Amino acid sequence: MHSAVFLIEFGAIILALGLLGRFAGRFQFSPIPLYLLAGLAFGEGGLLPLGASEEFVAIGAEIGVILLLLMLGLEYTANDLVSNLKTQYPAGLVDCTLNALPGAIAALLMGWGPVAAVVLAGVTWISSSGVIAKVLGDLGRLGNRETPVILSVLVLEDLAMAVYLPIITALLAGVGLAAGSLTLAIALGAAGIVLFIAVRYGRLISRFVSSDDPEKLLLVVLGLTILVAGIAQQLQVSAAVGAFLVGIALSGEVAEGAHSLLAPLRDLFAAVFFVFFGLHTDPSSIPPVLLPALALAVVTALTKIATGYWAARRAGVSVKGRWRAGGALVARGEFSIVIAGLAVAAGIEPSLGPLATAYVLILVIVGPLTARYTQPIAGYMGGVLARRRTAAGVGADTGAGTGTGTGATAESAAEAPQVPGPRDTVEALDGQDATDRS
Repeated sequence: MHSAVFLIEFGAIILALGLLGRFAGRFQFSPIPLYLLAGLAFGEGGLLPLGASEEFVAIGAEIGVILLLLMLGLEYTANDLVSNLKTQYPAGLVDCTLNALPGAIAALLMGWGPVAAVVLAGVTWISSSGVIAKVLGDLGRLGNRETPVILSVLVLEDLAMAVYLPIITALLAGVGLAAGSLTLAIALGAAGIVLFIAVRYGRLISRFVSSDDPEKLLLVVLGLTILVAGIAQQLQVSAAVGAFLVGIALSGEVAEGAHSLLAPLRDLFAAVFFVFFGLHTDPSSIPPVLLPALALAVVTALTKIATGYWAARRAGVSVKGRWRAGGALVARGEFSIVIAGLAVAAGIEPSLGPLATAYVLILVIVGPLTARYTQPIAGYMGGVLARRRTAAGVGADTGAGTGTGTGATAESAAEAPQVPGPRDTVEALDGQDATDRS
């Protein structure tokens, strides 16, 4: 009977997730908020609490995190990562400063203590690579000049996770300074060794893993990833970091083949992960933290827009592209939930889980909207201000025609330095947006 109940419950979860995903796809928005809401509905205090299948869902959620990080690692080569670190690290520092500090300050203001402050800083810092990649594809912006800047910021965030997650793991475990330093040293050493091996011997590793049979390739890559993730966790380094490093070590046709084979599994278990996080959040605990979550969402949406604008300006992108880059980075999602999930599992501040859930729900819905409308709104507001300045100039000048001509000249002069430089020519991809060629 227990087995039958388990099958019914788990089958109902998967069916519900599939229907929610189809619903989100029809309206072209991320299904993550719907998955979180489904978890709230099936969890304690929800409409239909689960019982028999919760333990299996927990294992599936852990595999979901591992696959999310593995697929992320498959997107980049070691050379790409090293190049991004050398050229784009200032953007990463600005990103961390502007977006991690609001979370840390909010936690301290609410009296949650330093450990919760470090956790909430990570929740507000990391953008959702999955949601942003999907939005850029849906909007047809993959060939825009600002897109390499957006991807560089996301890559730097992903690399920062390799350092951040071991720190969080040590803090949540309550280990001392010496043990925490050892954990971080192990993580950094492992990351450095893997990057070195990937740069020097990536082809040999890929050749060893490679197989013409999709079944064998899937089993080898999946088994290797879970094995390395387990070893990493045993060494008190995050399992997610281990999976990410495996993805980096694979390259070429092996990475492409593994990506196509593992994508459906990633989507399945990632959906289960979001449901699992919702299962451990009591819906009645969200209303008390809704206002702080909303305030934090507003502040960090603005800081992300500022981050993208600054990074795109540094790369010589036009004003329109700068606003688009900023709006695209707003969405939070999988990484924020992963970080908050670690804190919830460790029993840190009870309100942190509900706050993170509400925060992600807000920004994963708002993110696609800011990606689409930040630049048009900024253009409209800029036009309004320009007309007001022109009108003020006309009123102040004794010659009406001179005032208007001066305003037009100033506008043209303001746009003149924004012509893309040599760096843009190198970074530009095929299919560039016509608006960026002006």
